[in-house]
Amino acid sequence: MEARLRALVAEHGVFTRKDALVAGYHDHAIAGLIKAGAWVRVRRGAYVFGDGWADLSVNQRYALLCRAAVRQANTRVVLSHTSSANEYGTPLWECDLTTVHLTRPDERAGRAEAGIVQHRGVIAEGDVVTRNGREVMSGTRTALELTLVLDVEHALVEIDYLLHNGFTTLEKLRLRYESMAHWPRSLTTDLVLRLADERSESVGETRARFLCWAQHLPAPIPNYPIHDERGVEIARVDLAWPQLGVFLEFDGKTKYQEHRRKGESVVDCVLREKQRESRICELTGWRCSGSCGRTSTSQQTLRLASATCFSSQPREPGCQAVAEVVGPCTA
Repeated sequence: MEARLRALVAEHGVFTRKDALVAGYHDHAIAGLIKAGAWVRVRRGAYVFGDGWADLSVNQRYALLCRAAVRQANTRVVLSHTSSANEYGTPLWECDLTTVHLTRPDERAGRAEAGIVQHRGVIAEGDVVTRNGREVMSGTRTALELTLVLDVEHALVEIDYLLHNGFTTLEKLRLRYESMAHWPRSLTTDLVLRLADERSESVGETRARFLCWAQHLPAPIPNYPIHDERGVEIARVDLAWPQLGVFLEFDGKTKYQEHRRKGESVVDCVLREKQRESRICELTGWRCSGSCGRTSTSQQTLRLASATCFSSQPREPGCQAVAEVVGPCTA
């Protein structure tokens, strides 16, 4: 019986109550298996095995929730908005991972259901693609849809990811946006597209860029290349203000644990990174400011990092004015 259900999980991500009943389980047995932790209820009437659930990330569990919603739909539906973005591996920073967004190709309104939002927007040719065995919106359509359900900063984080990883381009976004100018809740879409930058590689970098825009600070250049005396590129800094002689680097767990070289300890990685930063300062004469975390940088930390960048011994008269705009920050 279990083998049949595991085959369904391999194909669809989940199995349903109906599948369990057909396999020979009854409701009392199902309740017992859930209580014992052998099965996990993903949503009402949809389950996975407990041994495969424990090691899943939050985003992976959200993907199973979306698969369950698609499996239980009574008509053809396409994953859209944040549910589609998850299939592209976007960070979904601070996004609602309890609600599944589905779009119906028949343009009809679905019935209200807890945890599911059904959309009926017009689907153009090329809007629907297949990823991970599921129908989802294209990278371009997904990016634009995110601006309808997220604020500017949160949408920017996801769209920068889609751009950086080649799932869409600014040209495609602007072209597709022309046909959605009258979509509901699209007033901020144009602003997000003007702020988007494919060079940003992390949540922290995008958020720092957004902070600079929001605080009327000079715009940084993401992933700025640094060259040695021979003109050879020896490094790239996360964010740089060449005209101010300042660059910003993000530190944190990811940098020092996941990006270590083979056989390198965390201590060795930290020392190598400090030597790299010192070499950059030596070559450019710039100051370096570090921040905390590439993925979960808080607004408080970003403000502190920006203040550090633009405060001590400014190289140009304009730097002092920048520091005053940021205002006092506390750790």
